[in-house]
Amino acid sequence: MSDANLIRHLAAIVGERGVVAGADAATHYTDWRGRYTGRARCVVKPASTEEVAAVVALCAQEHIPMVPQGGNTGLVGGGTPRHDGHEVVINLSRMKRIREIDTANNTLTAEAGCLLAEVQAAAAGADRLFPLSLAAEGSCEIGGNLSTNAGGVAVLRYGNMRELTLGLEAVLPDGRIWHGLRGLRKDNTGYDLKHLFIGAEGTLGIITAAVLKLFPRPRNSATAWLALRDPAAAVELLTRLRGACGERVTGFEIVARPALELVLKHIPGARDPLASASPWYVLAELTDTLADFDLAGTLEAILGAEIEAGRVADAAVAQDLAQQQAFWHLRENISEAQRIEGISIKHDIAVPVSRIAEFIARADDALRRAFSAVRIVTFGHIGDGNLHYNLSKPDAAANAEFIAQTPQANRIVHDIVAELGGSISAEHGLGQLKRGEILRYKSAVEMDLMRAVKQALDPHGLMNPGKVI
Repeated sequence: MSDANLIRHLAAIVGERGVVAGADAATHYTDWRGRYTGRARCVVKPASTEEVAAVVALCAQEHIPMVPQGGNTGLVGGGTPRHDGHEVVINLSRMKRIREIDTANNTLTAEAGCLLAEVQAAAAGADRLFPLSLAAEGSCEIGGNLSTNAGGVAVLRYGNMRELTLGLEAVLPDGRIWHGLRGLRKDNTGYDLKHLFIGAEGTLGIITAAVLKLFPRPRNSATAWLALRDPAAAVELLTRLRGACGERVTGFEIVARPALELVLKHIPGARDPLASASPWYVLAELTDTLADFDLAGTLEAILGAEIEAGRVADAAVAQDLAQQQAFWHLRENISEAQRIEGISIKHDIAVPVSRIAEFIARADDALRRAFSAVRIVTFGHIGDGNLHYNLSKPDAAANAEFIAQTPQANRIVHDIVAELGGSISAEHGLGQLKRGEILRYKSAVEMDLMRAVKQALDPHGLMNPGKVI
């Protein structure tokens, strides 16, 4: 089918305004980082599950490969078309309905194109909390969050998208619709099919809607920015803080000084919360549904004891909402500051929390022996073992040469991760970036099982080809 005929058939399904081609579609062909740029025959924007199904059925009939896309905020090229220009990008951004909020069941049913911030706001309007929180929450979409099994800053307390999802609706690679929008916490009727699609990065089908878990809305919070000597001290503090406060510990983020310095350099309004520089920081947050519980006093007492014992070098406890937001602003803008600074070698790894300090020490040492003057920007969700561990050179000219050595840097980092029983992708997915790399770290049995699932659901390989597997 010619491009003109394809566009005509697609427009008959989604309307003339639902198909974008040529220069108008260019923004959909490059990822947020600017690392991956491809081409496609067009971008189609269905407005309902039925339209998605009709689009997919047409593409399947014509053997046209498809790239599902949400907010296009991913970091591994999972939602970006390849260079050959043969694919159709199916963008879900028009599917923005909140279909239902069930406060008795504590669930919200949202379509895939809803922004994460819109889902958060809808939950808050019902006096509930949807706890997934990401720096990109104003632009990332629920379908993409599900397809990458997004984590964010509150996984420590609430879990990632697998734990936050009860049911799914998805369009299969042949155009059939799986109606799995069940808001059940117990359903022992065979395979739990939703987990095939969550984290699959659109390679098994297109998620069109989901039933998400809601929680009681916190009425009280306390946030602190802490200076510590090293990552081991941070892990020890986490253990003591959780022992004292239990599930009230909602966020526990680690930030190395180079990461903070990039934010201070590139993000307007960013201010260092402490008078003296420290090699490592932790952003800790407690939340509670009891409005009159002295959460700030509890945190201050714990931190006072930590400082007196010499385990925490300094601390600033937020005195109001504006200061809390300023602390989180520092953490959430690290990726943006790095993007402004220039391209880097990014790693999104996970190791057991107990091995975090060992990983950082070993990887730092190995990289500094292998590469001169490497800048290591470490930050992430220390409470669940997920670190963003990014490498670059301070000098732009030297950095271009260094980026060419990405395979060598990856081998050093990923081999250490594997030795420590970790994962080379904690929350960003594999996409194009790590599709080949994963073959070194997953067993032959695991890869065979993944290929068997792909073959069963997408035997012609039309759904997001060249990604994951």
